[in-house]
This record gives sequence, C-alpha cells and structure tokens, in this order.
Amino acid sequence: MNTFFLKGTDDTPSVILDPANNLYEFSGRSLPEDVSAFYKPIISWFKETAVFLPGEVCIKFNLEYFNTASSKAILDVLFQLETLRDAGHDIKIKWYFDTHDESMHEAGEEYKELVSLDFEILPR
Repeated sequence: MNTFFLKGTDDTPSVILDPANNLYEFSGRSLPEDVSAFYKPIISWFKETAVFLPGEVCIKFNLEYFNTASSKAILDVLFQLETLRDAGHDIKIKWYFDTHDESMHEAGEEYKELVSLDFEILPR
C-alpha cells in the first residue's frame, strides 16, 4: 500500500496517510504559500488509494491554526472523503481543538455542517 507522509514545517502541517497502520492525521499549522500545490497531492492520494483503504478510516485533524486559503483546501479534502464514503468506505473525522481556541472549535462545527460524514469534535 502507498503511504503518504509530509513532514510539517512552520507553515505546513504534518500529514500522515498510512493505510497499512490505519493512521491518517493532519497536525500543526497550515498556511502554505501555494495552498493548491500543497493539498492537491493529498486529494489525489485519496482518489488513487481508495481501493486499498480498510473498511473503516478515521482521519484526525489536529491543527493548531490554518489560514483562509487552507480552510477551502481542507473542505476540498473533506469533500473527497465524502466521495469515498459514497463508494462504501466508513469514514470518520475527529476534529481536535485546544479548549482555549474558540475559533478552531467553531471551524470544526462549520465543517461538520458542510459535510455529511461521521464528524466528532474533541478537546485536546
């Protein structure tokens, strides 16, 4: 199976997409200079690897901060995950937020309303 890994920087999140170990996580900060170039390979990975994904996939979003451009890209990732759900995968989202970060909690609530996925919002 094809594992996708990006090491996080000050401006980009760490991304782990590892079907062999059923580990899927976005963590850190997301404010890349070219948001499309950063997120396009991630969306492509989900499209290309869908047949290899296990029945249940839990994707963790453990982001500290993301900019406006990243918010649209994250939504595009979530829309791609809806497509996988429609193809028969059991997709679960766990959105983590710092208990003192009201805006990250609200972002999770907004995403939850925009997609029809099993979406859990959890304090860190």
